[in-house]
Amino acid sequence: MRPASGRPGHDAAALSPSQGPATDDAAGCGALPFLIRRDGTWLYRGSPITRKPMVCLFASTLRRDAAGVFRLQTPVESGTIEVEDAPFVAVGLQWCGCGRDQVLSFRTNVDQMICAGPDHPIRTDWNRPCDEDGSGAVPYLEVRPGDGDLPIEARLSRPVYYELAALAVPGHCGGVPCLGVWSRRVFFPLGRLSSCVDGSCEDGHDGSCGDGECAGDDAPA
Repeated sequence: MRPASGRPGHDAAALSPSQGPATDDAAGCGALPFLIRRDGTWLYRGSPITRKPMVCLFASTLRRDAAGVFRLQTPVESGTIEVEDAPFVAVGLQWCGCGRDQVLSFRTNVDQMICAGPDHPIRTDWNRPCDEDGSGAVPYLEVRPGDGDLPIEARLSRPVYYELAALAVPGHCGGVPCLGVWSRRVFFPLGRLSSCVDGSCEDGHDGSCGDGECAGDDAPA
């Protein structure tokens, strides 16, 4: 993870993370001059890395420690990097089946296909009020576990979010009516039903909710 003969504006082709599995014995390099923008663009010393294979290679070495800090780790080097939001972006969505048997498959900006389900949950702060533009909280998809409790995630791009919202069906989470999606027999809430957004529901429920985690047991088939 070091430049060879870097020149201004060079796209990090000179950077070559060592091949092989990462180990926890890698030497610490402190902070590395990498930044992952919210839109998924990787920057090295302020310049975009334009070669996608290079981005994919660095992405394969990305880890997240127990404190939530991101780092690139190879067998010989390890250093922290800055991430504005999530390190990956879901840029494509495919689905098949329906109801509980529906399967949602997301393609990330590094061309990794991930099926949402028990091992790759969709996380949404669905209890958050809508933004000024009328949209709710943007969902995140777990790509892989981190070294602690915090996973490495992909933020759903706005077009993918709209596609996902079109697949949403009514259900319940924590006793609160909501809209959500099924994938691999797990129900993932995306937002409250419109009758509940003001804190009170037409069915008399007070709008209170638990932690938003839902296995879909009380959602419709």
